[in-house]
Amino acid sequence: MTDDARRRPENHVIVLFGATGDLSRRKLLPGLFNLHCAGLVPEHYRVIGVSRHASALTDDEFRERARSAVEERGMREPAGEQWDEFVANLFFAAADADDPSALVAAVAEAEREIGGEARRIYHLAIPPRAFEGVVAMLGETGLADRARVIVEKPFGTDLANAQELNRALHAVFPEADVFRIDHFLGKESVENILALRFANGLFEPIWNRDHVDHIQIDVPETLTVAGRAGFYEPTGAFRDMIVTHLFQVLGFIAMEPPAMLSERLVRNETAKVFDSMKPIDPHRAVRGQYAGYRDEAGVDPASQTETFVALEVEIDNWRWAGVPFYLRTGKSLAQSRQTITLAFHEPPLRMFRLAGDASASSRPNELVIEFRDPGSISAWFLAKEPGPEARLREVAMRFSYESAFEASELEGYERLIHDAMLGDQTLFTRGDGIERLWEVAAPLLERAPELRLYEPGSWGPEGAETLIAPRSWHLPEPDRGR
Repeated sequence: MTDDARRRPENHVIVLFGATGDLSRRKLLPGLFNLHCAGLVPEHYRVIGVSRHASALTDDEFRERARSAVEERGMREPAGEQWDEFVANLFFAAADADDPSALVAAVAEAEREIGGEARRIYHLAIPPRAFEGVVAMLGETGLADRARVIVEKPFGTDLANAQELNRALHAVFPEADVFRIDHFLGKESVENILALRFANGLFEPIWNRDHVDHIQIDVPETLTVAGRAGFYEPTGAFRDMIVTHLFQVLGFIAMEPPAMLSERLVRNETAKVFDSMKPIDPHRAVRGQYAGYRDEAGVDPASQTETFVALEVEIDNWRWAGVPFYLRTGKSLAQSRQTITLAFHEPPLRMFRLAGDASASSRPNELVIEFRDPGSISAWFLAKEPGPEARLREVAMRFSYESAFEASELEGYERLIHDAMLGDQTLFTRGDGIERLWEVAAPLLERAPELRLYEPGSWGPEGAETLIAPRSWHLPEPDRGR
């Protein structure tokens, strides 16, 4: 969260480990080009792609891969003067665990061309099991000098593994130079949670247990794991989405107001939320697997990997005591959404009839935040229906980023890469924070509930409805008279 005076980072050498992989193709290369077009890259910079699986790739071949990635996934066409400027900064270096001399030489040449002592930043778009070897190599070769490192999720597989990774990172990089990335936190709509709460006197006074009945964080996906079984099979929905993404969003929703909007104070407040989380009760969690998952290429025919998880989280502090947080995510579900729902207490006495079925009952007043780009916020409440009778219908007031703002904002990865070059850690997870989340997760990992099958295109196994009863999930949205 930087001011305008610091929008352009100092000169950098940007090294992408895993540069020929899926993440680089989908996010990193298109994102860097978008940053270039927006004037948010350094005045002088070089991007060096590194991959163990493409040792013979030339600079021109890497540039052609970048062109294909931007054509497929980018916000702008790879053409014109801006593309020519960008692609001239792309280079490739072979990665050899036993002989890193090619990378050392490539970084030295890039710095010579830039002039002066450029900063270095390493984006590890590689499997977590490869982190330690790469980080150790950076330390042994001196490449870690004047450098920061961006580490991809999931950060570890359990508490012991996360602690081991932190030790390996801290042996080379101080915590101030480690950026554990979660692209959810780079979304404008997620950051807007802070503005919604702390910049508006309308919301902060009711953002607590006295007014909120429960909170949902719901991220269903229609995608299957086709083509990603190598990553997903040993990881599963809980490690891939809950610990990495949904717990981080929960930290923003539940945090106390920081004294000011600084990276240290914001991260301190989210860390306090993590410290207040009770260990997950395995009896308050549901694991599912979509029918047909075991037929996917690369999946164990007897796999016990969950593709769906729903669970209850409790926060044991003054603001949230007694307010359940319900988290749900999964693959091959009915919709792809990213939705936060604050459900408020109902009034003690209902004196109005609802329109329609006389026996119908309304859902509670809800504040619904859609944080999938472009994002929106809706407030659901009851209003009198026109006519002679005092009958109510549920209606919504809605704010949409798409209609309210003309400017095209940065995507999550772009914002976070820019912040990392500036050294701004506000939207990145601290080492002690991620270790605490794995500590909270330990009971569920050790005593995982049995796996329940569900049909593709459904809303998951039936147990998810039982988990939240007598309440109900906001999704799928019912017909509320719209």
